[in-house]
Amino acid sequence: MTYCLVGSKGRLGQAIAKTFSHDKTICLERSIYQEWSHSGQADRVSKYFESTNKSYSTILVASGLLDPNASSEDLISINYTLPRNIIDGATKLGFKVITFGTVMEGLLNSKNSYVQSKTLLNEYIQSLTAVKSPATHIQLHTLYGLGKPSPFMFLGQILYALTNNVAFRMTSGCQLREYHHFLDEAKAIQNICGSEITGVVNLSHGKPVSLREIAQHVFLAFDKEGLLDIGALPEPTEENYDKFFLKSNAFNDVKLPDTLPAIVNYMKACYSSEVWK
Repeated sequence: MTYCLVGSKGRLGQAIAKTFSHDKTICLERSIYQEWSHSGQADRVSKYFESTNKSYSTILVASGLLDPNASSEDLISINYTLPRNIIDGATKLGFKVITFGTVMEGLLNSKNSYVQSKTLLNEYIQSLTAVKSPATHIQLHTLYGLGKPSPFMFLGQILYALTNNVAFRMTSGCQLREYHHFLDEAKAIQNICGSEITGVVNLSHGKPVSLREIAQHVFLAFDKEGLLDIGALPEPTEENYDKFFLKSNAFNDVKLPDTLPAIVNYMKACYSSEVWK
């Protein structure tokens, strides 16, 4: 099985490229697909894959914008229009297409711009189930590793507070999150690629932790508990406080670390700039 990877420069793409067999994974140059994020480019996608002599069987669309503060136009273009064009253009040629979203698509009614863009993609792929389209949309949890966390992420905000010795103000932290390392995620994604799964699936290990637990463990590990100000921010009215996901079969042969110690080790590596972890 040969894979075509769209978005190999991002962290998810890097993890996939690092995990999948190098001689069977072709990383598409951005210059090839950058115009595919515009409306009406499905035919252009088809023409490209018809003209290439590569024997792809599966296309993984790992490109995407994560920052909810990015413009809604950019989020829709990259997170929805690009993968939709690839689905429309490539599946009719017999290719399997794998796209990625977030479990928050189905948990929150009030969605930020990032989640909205992924929800559109989710809904589109669900609409294709009647025609048995070979498209799979994998809903991901929170990922970490392979470099310092982005500043807008929870761990990125913690790292800023630790580095600058400033207070970390947060809610009560009762929100539940599954944290997955990118390289563990890539192994599970590889298992899904080798299966017959189509439609929308979530990729869960079934062991969530609260944001409060994460913050307490990290600040304690750095001996900076005094910086942690739990309850300083208002509680979100709509969040995941009680939803537990069943473990996905794709993780059955993946040895997963205990979440809290793994996050602490990752944050220590980020703090000391040893970030390829």
